[in-house]
Amino acid sequence: MKIVSVVGARPQFVKLAPIHQAAIAAGVEHVIVHTGQHYDPMLSDVFFDDLRIGAPDVHLGVGSGSHGVQTGAMLAALDVVLDEHRPDWVLVYGDTNSTVAAALSAVKMHLPVAHLEAGLRSFNRRMPEEHNRVMTDHAADLLLAPTQVALGHLAAEGLADRAVLVGDVMTDVLLQVRDAVVGRPSPLVAELGLPVGGHYVATIHRAENTDDPRRLAEVAAALSDLDRPVVLLAHPRVVAKAAAQGIPLTQGSLIAHAPLSYPDLIASAVSSAGVVTDSGGLQKEAFLLRVPCTTVRTETEWVETVGLGWNVLADSAEEIAAGVTRPRPAETDAAPYGDGHAAERVIRTLLDWDGPR
Repeated sequence: MKIVSVVGARPQFVKLAPIHQAAIAAGVEHVIVHTGQHYDPMLSDVFFDDLRIGAPDVHLGVGSGSHGVQTGAMLAALDVVLDEHRPDWVLVYGDTNSTVAAALSAVKMHLPVAHLEAGLRSFNRRMPEEHNRVMTDHAADLLLAPTQVALGHLAAEGLADRAVLVGDVMTDVLLQVRDAVVGRPSPLVAELGLPVGGHYVATIHRAENTDDPRRLAEVAAALSDLDRPVVLLAHPRVVAKAAAQGIPLTQGSLIAHAPLSYPDLIASAVSSAGVVTDSGGLQKEAFLLRVPCTTVRTETEWVETVGLGWNVLADSAEEIAAGVTRPRPAETDAAPYGDGHAAERVIRTLLDWDGPR
């Protein structure tokens, strides 16, 4: 069997790592296509090294652009790649432009498509990611759901016969990396002289928080007013937007810092008093690490993190401050995201699948 995985952004590289390991262990030919959607080395190439994936087999080098320009460029390039390889499965990940472009290219070429992390819903149609994930789910031949909640969403949309609960592959790699960095010092603590457990780690990158200068300034000011140092791991696009609008990302309690490698990010989260983010992946990673999280959004796909008290949603400066200074949540042994063996189930499902039930 031949599987072509199409990835292009940091969360997808993390999901790719256990899939690649499981594919190789099962004797499956696994071709990795990197669209180049995230083109900064700290958000791309370094993840392949740190997660021991190896270099991509194909690098499209698409880079940034508007949604239409970026997705169109990916479609044009992917048609050629998929026609050359003619895989048994095209595996797409998550909810980025790379996801929907690969799904569209494959279905037009009558190649089977499997969607990893299927069924997640924010029910916020202002989010480009929501459109990407819904369109991909309805186009794909096989839907690999990470949670029971996601499986329920697919059933509600009439897609139950194509859906399989496999668990969350990010849990697989997070548990591996967590164990590998036990006792490893946080690079932020060492570099910035911050106290262990006496600072916050933040990532803010979503369009709704960064495209409007007033909103970006509001979020930066909210972080700068927090009671402890806040290290903002700033995406290059956010740095450029802030600079163009004269918005300082280092002010008050706020300290701007370049993105970290994945193991360093995990070590830094573990050493922090809490995480502030608008990232889907980091919400879940914080929960799995049992680090309190405050999510700067009005909704989340990972509702289990909120229900168990380890994540709160915050929009205003007051809500952000209340979220990060709240008492530590009650300890839990709940495992809504699986047992760390989701990737093995994914590969087994791809090998065994014979169509809708």
